[in-house]
Amino acid sequence: MSTFGIFSKEKKKTLDKGLEKTKENVLKKLSRAVIGKTKVDDEVLDNLEEVLITSDVGVDTTLKIIERIENRVSRDKYLGTEELNNILKEEIAALLEENNSSDIELSFSSNNKPYVIMVVGVNGVGKTTTIGKLAYQFKNMGKKVYLGAADTFRAAAVDQLTIWAERVGVPIVKQKMGSDPASVAFDALSSAKSNDADVVIIDTAGRLHNKINLMNELSKIKKVMNRVVEGAPHEILLILDGSTGQNAFEQAKQFTHATDVTALALTKLDGTAKGGVVIGISDQFKIPVKYIGIGERMEDLQVFNKKEFVDSLFSD
Repeated sequence: MSTFGIFSKEKKKTLDKGLEKTKENVLKKLSRAVIGKTKVDDEVLDNLEEVLITSDVGVDTTLKIIERIENRVSRDKYLGTEELNNILKEEIAALLEENNSSDIELSFSSNNKPYVIMVVGVNGVGKTTTIGKLAYQFKNMGKKVYLGAADTFRAAAVDQLTIWAERVGVPIVKQKMGSDPASVAFDALSSAKSNDADVVIIDTAGRLHNKINLMNELSKIKKVMNRVVEGAPHEILLILDGSTGQNAFEQAKQFTHATDVTALALTKLDGTAKGGVVIGISDQFKIPVKYIGIGERMEDLQVFNKKEFVDSLFSD
């Protein structure tokens, strides 16, 4: 039985390795920010502000963090620069806590069986791969998983999801290219329900030609699913590509306007120095970051643990 939601030493090692590029980038900039300084003064704070903004934390979130550190400095008076990493870790973890990014243990209630996850996000962010990895990890937890290929606008999307379903060894419900996505969702939930499945993951179109179409399509899929399983979808998971930095903010803005996103997954953090985007997105959208992708392997999709994440980012 896999412990998807429990943080082990092995997972911490993988997280450290996955965030290596971002960490190296941040620590280099931090050491330059405090060079020749022994205490945290206005100049250090100005330099720190620049470090955070250029690490894709985002302007608004950076200003919040700087304000918190200023308050610490004025309260504790003699804070040295060698303590800066610890202060950063504490304040950013506290900020993530306030932003509803509590650490999530995965659990499924028998009251909402099957548990239905609707996955949204633009093409190319790692949506299909994330669905495959989620299916794999849920299956390892002993759950019966179904996939629904409701991105019927792109032939490659259905093909890719089929490959993942075969690789993981879970059933997939699909129709021909151009079919009504809501019809696919209906079939997937009906099949999962009659076969006593625990989890259903529904893929949706990465992009329709305008926002109104996207909103209408997602609303229709949700309504149809709710007819089959009460309360479905129980989770609307937005996938964002962490390596795109500020573009991920823009995508989050578009999708949170189009539908009621309840959780976020940030992918491709291992190939980028822009991992700070996780902090900014969590803060700006007040939606919990649930998963982070930090590698190619099936196990490299991790349930987000804010303290371990911040520790990996700012520990020398």
